[in-house]
Amino acid sequence: MVQMKRPGNDWAAGSVSGGRRGWCGVVGAVWISVVAAGGAARVEGAVDFDHQVVPILKKNCVECHAGEAKKGGFSLNDRAGLLEGSENGEVVTPGQAAASRLIEVVTSSDPDEQMPPKGERLTPEEVAVLRAWIDEGAAWTDGFAFQRPAYEPPLKPRRPELPAAVDGREHPIDRLIDAYQATHGLSRPQPVDDATFLRRVSLDLTGLLPAPEAVEAYLADATPGKRTALVETLLGDDVAYAEHWLTFWNDLLRNDYAGTGYIDGGRRQISAWLYDALRTNLPYDRLARELIAPPTDESRGFIGGIKWRGEVSAGQTVEIQFAQSVAQTFLGLNMKCASCHDSFVDRWKLDEAYGLAAIFSERDLEIARCDKGTGRMAQASWIFPELGQIDAAAPQPERLRQLAGLMTHRENGRFTRTIVNRLWHRLMGRGIVHPVDAMQSEPWHPDLLDYLAEDLVDHGYDLKRTLALIATSQAYQSRAQVVTTPAEEAAVRFAGPRAKRLTAEQFVDAIWQLTGTAPKKFDAPVKRGGNHPTAGDPLTATWIWGDSARDGAAPPSGERLVFRRTIEVAGPVARAFAAVTADNDFRLRVNGVEVAHSENWEQVTLADLGPALRPGANELVLEAGNGGAGPNPAGVFFEARVRHDDGSVMTVVSDAAWTWEPAAGGAAARPVTVVPALEAWTQAVGAQAPPMLADALHGQTRMVRAALMNSDLLMRALGRPNREQIVSMRPNDLTTLEAIDLSNGRILAEALARGAARLAARPWPDGAALVRHLYLSAVSRPPTAGELAVLAPALKAPVAPQAVEDVLWALCMTPEFQLVR
Repeated sequence: MVQMKRPGNDWAAGSVSGGRRGWCGVVGAVWISVVAAGGAARVEGAVDFDHQVVPILKKNCVECHAGEAKKGGFSLNDRAGLLEGSENGEVVTPGQAAASRLIEVVTSSDPDEQMPPKGERLTPEEVAVLRAWIDEGAAWTDGFAFQRPAYEPPLKPRRPELPAAVDGREHPIDRLIDAYQATHGLSRPQPVDDATFLRRVSLDLTGLLPAPEAVEAYLADATPGKRTALVETLLGDDVAYAEHWLTFWNDLLRNDYAGTGYIDGGRRQISAWLYDALRTNLPYDRLARELIAPPTDESRGFIGGIKWRGEVSAGQTVEIQFAQSVAQTFLGLNMKCASCHDSFVDRWKLDEAYGLAAIFSERDLEIARCDKGTGRMAQASWIFPELGQIDAAAPQPERLRQLAGLMTHRENGRFTRTIVNRLWHRLMGRGIVHPVDAMQSEPWHPDLLDYLAEDLVDHGYDLKRTLALIATSQAYQSRAQVVTTPAEEAAVRFAGPRAKRLTAEQFVDAIWQLTGTAPKKFDAPVKRGGNHPTAGDPLTATWIWGDSARDGAAPPSGERLVFRRTIEVAGPVARAFAAVTADNDFRLRVNGVEVAHSENWEQVTLADLGPALRPGANELVLEAGNGGAGPNPAGVFFEARVRHDDGSVMTVVSDAAWTWEPAAGGAAARPVTVVPALEAWTQAVGAQAPPMLADALHGQTRMVRAALMNSDLLMRALGRPNREQIVSMRPNDLTTLEAIDLSNGRILAEALARGAARLAARPWPDGAALVRHLYLSAVSRPPTAGELAVLAPALKAPVAPQAVEDVLWALCMTPEFQLVR
């Protein structure tokens, strides 16, 4: 164990280190200026690889070091060759231009080593660009090569023949990979133990750590086939699945709950539609069709893009955004270069990008090259005419329907290959085609990619089926490959799943699980629902208010009332929850203990009444206020289910039995007025309250997930994007900002402190029991004897919250916690 000081604490164990190879991708023009300073050239602004670096390398280097030419054993034809270096060692060290051999030889005056060896030398400005490029991480456009191979991805689907099984490994993925390993002389990765598999598959499929009790039960279970059963159970939890994969799809569809465009109407959410699509496992072909040709406004935000304020470049109009988004999301193709000019990095042309854009456009669309009009008008067209073509004269809705049909055409193998490649990448850490938005590139295993794509179609475009197929393979259940160098990252050989960092949302969820500090309310405008049969039970509560609402009158704004009800509880309570809301706000107390409050009537609050209830008489006090600028409707809704230890259930609702009085006092309690429910009220409680109460009453109360929250400083530091652009792969490296936030960030520190106080207050037989709980919760395994020997004495009774906080922080800083391995 490494001892290290943590600010504000006596001690902590762990380490934080690392750095990121960074890049800046900018849509539209990227302005680079090279200026002289003290006689030396330097670059201001981010280096543009396509437009600044490629011309320099093409003019000076590729004749001898690209394509078939590999003088000195060095090829910079693609990024893998660049990082591989020459027969004499490394040529480019990303992030360190001063240590890179490339800079040394292009600046050398020694005729025996200078590059180029003859002809014009690089100018100081060109050298400055190369220095800046390397210092920024030597970014390389996905899939780019100076001399592209003859490979062109097939369009139509292909059904490969499965190789014979080896050693009884009948799973189709294992049969394909075993044959690949044998052909390439590669050894088979070793399998993982049950604890590692349980944590990995739980995080991959639902984004949550398994509960300590679930870990112990799973490790003690000797039933054959328990891994397959676990996969089925995890994927069967529709809500956990939806709320985990919401992160992936929000990134891919650039959907969020706040940010650029949402306030001024320049952008529209698809959150409610997307959540329901995931929860109900909407078939992927239908999901794509409803995004491309929305049947209702609920899914229209994807194709609408972001309407930026003010003047924008031709490459950022909503029509061009449509072309870029559709191509990238569903085909894994980069149309950004082709939106400005014929692409330098693949075969797509300016006219093809504008043809896609014209499908969406409701106006004549002039083709602009490098932001300058050409005088030519775009015509709506599809990039794979072999499958059919768009009727350019049809109205826009019909053109979109035609595009949706062509995209999901049975003969469009690119559509299915792209999504299964994305799912493989999410579970295995590296795509079969990698990066996943470079689908023009050759897959390392074409048969595997085609098999997964055809299996998806065979099973009704069921994405859960594809995830289950991958997760039940021995390939997925093998030991993780830990990548530590750029060369290892670029390598394509299969050596097991690659270790992945927890996403920002997974990390935050894990902290909330450990500490019990998840928020009670969420930001996403979605209706969380459960699977319990009683979720369909009708609600019986009415909406109530005071005398100001009599005879349909509108209560005055600013009116605050207190509502009361005394209930009799027959005996010990097992569980008790209430669904509560009030237009505009409320605060609920049970026997003087505040149990819930909210200022958002559209979001029903689940209040846990159990800890505050006692056998006998119990007083419910609900203070509510009416907002607005003038008289407007006001109401309170309350429906509770109280389950006794004997299994009987009592229902308590807002109705005429309640009384009200002014919050300011000075008046006797009076019977409430039952008010007619507004349609919006009915819709809000009708959609949210029944499943919420059913889940809670049957022990399925769900923690609010980070994927449902607006991004905060911690999540941004951990890599959650702002989603103004499509993000299909988040960086897998640790940044300095992340290290600082994990060490000293207020949000994490407060969560750990609150969680430590809760844990310290619980009765533990001894320090070892608390240590065991922490390890089972955080890393899904019991502590080792050495870990117990070090930590148990620090957590002996009376347990000090500070000691628990330190152990929590130390555990959360370990690679074992922060990686999915």
